[in-house]
Amino acid sequence: MALLDSDVWSKRFFSDGWRAAAAEQPVVEPATGDQLGTVGLATAEDVARAAARAAQAQRAWAAVSPQERAAVLRRAGELFTEHAAEVEDWLVREAGSVRSKAGFEVGLAVGECFECASLPTHPQGEVLTSEESRWSLARRRPAGVVGVIAPFNFPLLLGLRSVAPALALGNAVLLKPDPRTVVGGGVVIARIFEEAGLPAGVLHLLPGDGSVGQAVVDAPEVRVISFTGSTPVGRAIGERAGRLLKRAHLELGGNNALVVLPGADVHKAASAGAFGSYLHQGQICMTTGRHIVHESLLEEYTAALAAKAERLTVGDPAREDVALGPIIDRRQLERVHSIVTESVAAGARVVAGGEIVGTGYRATVLADVRPDMPAWREEIFGPVAPVIGFSTLEEAARIVDDCEYGLSVGILGDVGTAMRLADRIESGKVHINEQTVGDEPNAPFGGVKASGTGSRFGGAAANIEAFTETQWVTVRPDIADYPF
Repeated sequence: MALLDSDVWSKRFFSDGWRAAAAEQPVVEPATGDQLGTVGLATAEDVARAAARAAQAQRAWAAVSPQERAAVLRRAGELFTEHAAEVEDWLVREAGSVRSKAGFEVGLAVGECFECASLPTHPQGEVLTSEESRWSLARRRPAGVVGVIAPFNFPLLLGLRSVAPALALGNAVLLKPDPRTVVGGGVVIARIFEEAGLPAGVLHLLPGDGSVGQAVVDAPEVRVISFTGSTPVGRAIGERAGRLLKRAHLELGGNNALVVLPGADVHKAASAGAFGSYLHQGQICMTTGRHIVHESLLEEYTAALAAKAERLTVGDPAREDVALGPIIDRRQLERVHSIVTESVAAGARVVAGGEIVGTGYRATVLADVRPDMPAWREEIFGPVAPVIGFSTLEEAARIVDDCEYGLSVGILGDVGTAMRLADRIESGKVHINEQTVGDEPNAPFGGVKASGTGSRFGGAAANIEAFTETQWVTVRPDIADYPF
């Protein structure tokens, strides 16, 4: 039987096995509107039951030997490799990914599992000095039950990068994927870990709308919430978690800058800029949303970027070899186009694109852009590249930082100049002579300002900080003497 055979998951959710759901919704292919299947939806009551069961199962899972937990993560990585083609097909059809992006995402999922397989045997604390006659230790303990709320754009990776380390470190997990990508962002993960031998009750898949997400945040058993998504929703989750005295790790939006320094190779820079702006139709938090180009190269760079945009085909990635697939749904497609048209009405000039094509949007380049225009100020989440010029390094730094977000910055050109600029800007990630989109399982990932609460993903240090609690332990050779 195929890993994702619909006979297993159709009209069900995963909580101590695949359960029949009281409600359901179609799985829709954004490129065509066709129905690919039917998923079951959880309710707030289902979340409450799952949270109670997860808390029970977590204690036994945390007591499992580190090598046994590591073996489950390694087996999950092997299963992603074995079933890569099947998983990629779902990412293409349900998430609108082009084939290369889907393959890249599955490859990152494999790496995430293998990287997290090292966490159970990683040092889990430190020995402290003490003025007393005792041993003093700080050890990391599992947080307990972790709630993971994941988005639609890289549904597999952005759910798994919280699920995998949380499980590896001895936690149980409640996973709520985006309703538009329940299979790629939820069913796949549940089936992989089910087949990998994860004990029952440790992982729960709870698809649903915002009320289900709220129930996950509110569940008393949930001690940590890991959310990836928009800044407005992240603010609401952070506020709610704060009132409940729960930790919330928030990876939010971005309006990322690519700076092209004087003397940079224009054609290489335009290639980097096109990749940064148009990969997965610009539906990535790290997408290059602002092109900041030295005035000596501005005209040449804009023309080179437009030439690349004009060559990028738009269509159905499941049936055509295209560079850009569909925008996730009609509402987002219309939002992208409205931002472009409003900016043009304010004086911006379309150099390439600017058109809806079926369920997709042409790769777009905007010139004559001002900082007050919507295409410059907003996170578009579409394939739109606004370009603006600068004259001095101080001006470039000011333009980069004149933004509510601080996730990723790319700087192209002379390395020494790029290093000086990097020291002046606020950003969770800086890539010199690369564009803004980049992710590796062992590298810290996160943003500042409205982009989130810092690096809480990637690498042992960030994952252990995110999904464990610190406990102080002291040991004396004999019972201490006290004055009472």
